[in-house]
Amino acid sequence: MADNGSLQAEAVRRLRLRRQQLRAPLAGSAGDVVRNLLAVQSQEFPYARWTLAQRTVDSTSAEVEQAVADGTILRTHILRPTWHFVHQDDLGWLMGLSGERLHQGNKGMYRQTGIDAEAAARSGGLLAEAVAGGAHKTREELAEVLGQAGFPSKGLGFIYHLMHAEISRIIVSGSPVRSAGGALKQTYALFEERVPHYTAGPLTGGDREHALGQLALRYFSSRGPATVKDCAAWSGLTMKDVKLGIHVAGELSPGALESAHLDGLDFQLAAGELEELEELGKAAEPAEGSELPRVDLIQCYDEYVMGYSQSRHYLGGTAPYFPEDNGPMHVVLLDGRLAGWWRHGFSGGVCELDVRMNRPATPEEQLAVEAEVDRYGRFLDMDTKLV
Repeated sequence: MADNGSLQAEAVRRLRLRRQQLRAPLAGSAGDVVRNLLAVQSQEFPYARWTLAQRTVDSTSAEVEQAVADGTILRTHILRPTWHFVHQDDLGWLMGLSGERLHQGNKGMYRQTGIDAEAAARSGGLLAEAVAGGAHKTREELAEVLGQAGFPSKGLGFIYHLMHAEISRIIVSGSPVRSAGGALKQTYALFEERVPHYTAGPLTGGDREHALGQLALRYFSSRGPATVKDCAAWSGLTMKDVKLGIHVAGELSPGALESAHLDGLDFQLAAGELEELEELGKAAEPAEGSELPRVDLIQCYDEYVMGYSQSRHYLGGTAPYFPEDNGPMHVVLLDGRLAGWWRHGFSGGVCELDVRMNRPATPEEQLAVEAEVDRYGRFLDMDTKLV
């Protein structure tokens, strides 16, 4: 018989898995996943596609790529900042909420790379002109545009000119293109051509409070149980702003969020989940053999990991993890707990999955690993091989 603490931790994991749509009810499309999660970390695009697809009913990599190509899902620097997927309907207000803070956070690098207001205005104008009218361009093509005008075409200077333009709502992700070798390459497009509605400049007053309420409601509804500190770390906002957001969320959607006190911490979660959390916490362990194990191969930046800071310990291990021996860094979950590491590779038209469990798998667990490898193959529409 497990103690109450371990049963409560299991209850938290089960709720998080379901709210994040790693368990049923799954989303209908990759766009619906992003709507639910609001922002999804995506700096490793090949793995980030899977992050969206595995929360749906059998979406393929091609379907996710199409959603990015047609602009339903946009990819840009936002929040902490790093690459995130955001739905086109949300990027305008979300960037309006966080853009000024991102510029403030980048001030040191702007000074280091010589980006002042005049330089940013000039480079932003050149970038806007280059991609206007649906003329989506790769990073290399934009490097040539800036280089010909005397701006950096490589290194940090180039990177931060692009990022300044992203945060300023000048450019955003365009339709990916295939290189001659078949690799998928990201492009940039004009922000105003990809985002249907947005307000220039930072949000202020009532508009900002409304955005804080929306962020709090969307975050805690999709990642709860989670703490104020979890949300602040995820969003880059102050804890004061998150608390204000929770208050405003209560006005926008009365009763949509509930509070719970667990392990000495105060949590927020979606309405109706508190009773289930309490019941799961009181429940006896399932009888041995009554439930088959479930393995999930998730990226190391998955929202199941990065959506939390103060309460990430419910994962049951340390992630994200960067191995020193060139080992895999993406996360294997066994019934919602960290159980190993994985990565993919491609050879001869076959996807090879290197999966390393932290301990020898039982026969049932090995079958669960193989089932997840098969699911990954269906996502890629490729043969897969477990190595």
